[in-house]
Amino acid sequence: MKRAFFVLLTLCLFEPMISTISRADDASERLAAFMRQYQEDYKKMYCESSYAWWDSMIAGSEEAFQKSSEATLAMSNYHADSKKFEEIKKLRAAAVNASPIEKRAAYIAERTFEQSQISPELNKRIVDLGSEIEQIFQTQRAVYDGREHTNNELLAMLEKETDSQKRYEIWDALKQVGELVAPKMRELAKLRNQAAKELGYDNYWEMTVSFQEFQPDELLAIFEDLDRLTAPLFNKMKNKLDGELKKKFGVDAIMPWHYDNPFFQQAPPSASLDVNEFYQGIEKEDIVEISKKYYAKLGFDVSPIIANSDLFEKEGKSQHGFCNDMNLEGDVRILCNIKPDAEWMDTQLHELGHAIYDYNLDRSLPCNIRSAAHIFTTEGVAMTFGAKARDPQWLIENRNADPEKVKEVTSALQEQRLREQLIFCRWTLVMTFFEKALYENPDQDLNKLWSEMTAKYQELDPLEGRNKADWASKPHFVIAPVYYHNYMLGELYGAQLRKSLEKQAGNDPIKFGDLLKRKVFAPGNSLPWEEFVKESTGEPLSVRAFVDELECVDSQIK
Repeated sequence: MKRAFFVLLTLCLFEPMISTISRADDASERLAAFMRQYQEDYKKMYCESSYAWWDSMIAGSEEAFQKSSEATLAMSNYHADSKKFEEIKKLRAAAVNASPIEKRAAYIAERTFEQSQISPELNKRIVDLGSEIEQIFQTQRAVYDGREHTNNELLAMLEKETDSQKRYEIWDALKQVGELVAPKMRELAKLRNQAAKELGYDNYWEMTVSFQEFQPDELLAIFEDLDRLTAPLFNKMKNKLDGELKKKFGVDAIMPWHYDNPFFQQAPPSASLDVNEFYQGIEKEDIVEISKKYYAKLGFDVSPIIANSDLFEKEGKSQHGFCNDMNLEGDVRILCNIKPDAEWMDTQLHELGHAIYDYNLDRSLPCNIRSAAHIFTTEGVAMTFGAKARDPQWLIENRNADPEKVKEVTSALQEQRLREQLIFCRWTLVMTFFEKALYENPDQDLNKLWSEMTAKYQELDPLEGRNKADWASKPHFVIAPVYYHNYMLGELYGAQLRKSLEKQAGNDPIKFGDLLKRKVFAPGNSLPWEEFVKESTGEPLSVRAFVDELECVDSQIK
């Protein structure tokens, strides 16, 4: 009797716990069922959208852009289903017994649904207008000296031209598209803000950084640290650079068109070294072969990637470079417009850096987390590889450069690398803070704001009397909105990653590649980025490793 009573008492005491476990298990099972269907739907829509977008980037036709817009809209409309959103919210909250991978996939799915909870009419207007602007960027050809030119042609002219007036005219031509798209971009910013407010955010910038898993204040604090810590090095570097350019062009003041890049986001060629000397006598196809052989040394066969890619210029094709995982199953492609020079060697290595990341993801992961841990982690990997195009040891090993010649110019190569990193860093400050201000008030004088931002962060003299939408000639505001800060965070992550992996791998390229596969690529998006960064580099993300690299190189320059 005592035993029976004890058993009954035990059951009574633990019945609520058993009931709770049972409910949690049931919720986990229902979440798993929901996610199985979701992953099937997600993959189908992802593929349709990816292939349609790729076609639009290659063809540039109105029909191709329309199909891409429709596929993008279909994916948005699917995630706009409020019933599905409410269901996954409830299931995810109750499914405490789900595995960490299941929880992560469900969390990312829930945030994707949340981001799409805007009215279908508004969503369609945003997608259609974005596609319309994107098509203008892709098909517009600037008029200079009485005829149309591609961006590549104008940039090549700017690089060679020594007459300041002609340089201005070429630079101005590269900005012509801004005047065409600026009114539409303002309208797009307002529509995006309207969508953000429907979801409870003050503006689109705040909403987007939140969906990128950032706390706005913490993100801004990183960029404020960058501003403070890089300003002295940038000032020192720019004073020397401007002195060189004054001599080169015979002018008393350096203007934006005296830098070879129209946005001063890249360093002009060194006065003491033209890195393109190491790429003389090669064809554009050789850039592809060099990249294949280099990645093979690290244990990566990029032949399947290159086989499906589109690498050279053609009419109507996008003039930029990018990578895309088409089907989450290995059809990874890059798009380039290769020329036989250092810049396109950099771009080819950069885009293949993205590609090997995507290609080596663990394909057993759920489809919606079969991606990089974060936008900036894949950028960090890509930037690390892109920089190799100008690295002294890389040139010896992969361009068969004369070691004595490289030794002679190593200091110049290091100085050029320092310039590139500092110039790009300050450029990302412009983009980050301007874009934040753009969405805070799209009706303000954006032309003036752009001039103020470039003066503050890049030390570019304001152009007296100029009132043009130079800011709007940057396609990232449309194609990749509220994205640019991730490039700089990628530099920070890349510095930490190099420090960690080089310590573990030493000079063994195969071991370096293997560490990348296991510690960086394979985990995909299975962890929040803060945890991933600490797991893959051994420390939280900060500006320290990046600034340490800059200061180290600065101290070594003769």
